[in-house]
Amino acid sequence: QVQLVESGGGVVPPGGSLRLSCAASGSIFKVYAMGWYRQAPGMQRELVAMFSSGGSTNYLDSVKGRFTISRDAAKNTVYLQLNSLKPEDTAVYYCYAQIGSFRGLDDYWGQGTQVTVSS
Repeated sequence: QVQLVESGGGVVPPGGSLRLSCAASGSIFKVYAMGWYRQAPGMQRELVAMFSSGGSTNYLDSVKGRFTISRDAAKNTVYLQLNSLKPEDTAVYYCYAQIGSFRGLDDYWGQGTQVTVSS
């Protein structure tokens, strides 16, 4: 069984920073894509930042220059550094991974971590 475990959410004032972490564990053959989505109340889930299976990165336009995705492939872990946070960044942030295991190729989601930007 593959699991994604997130950490690092919290409450910060505008302009503040947070670092989110997501570790994949279980019977993993290979991690393909891995990254972050977010969902604000009443809104659709949107892609924030992602490593593609080829290793390239993709960012939501509104977070470019403020958020940085990185990873430790040996640990099957991805990070999201959130800087210059704005109230509109408030959302539940979900880790996503496309992982090959004995089950085949599947999509996996973390439980979500709340990020609240408020003064």
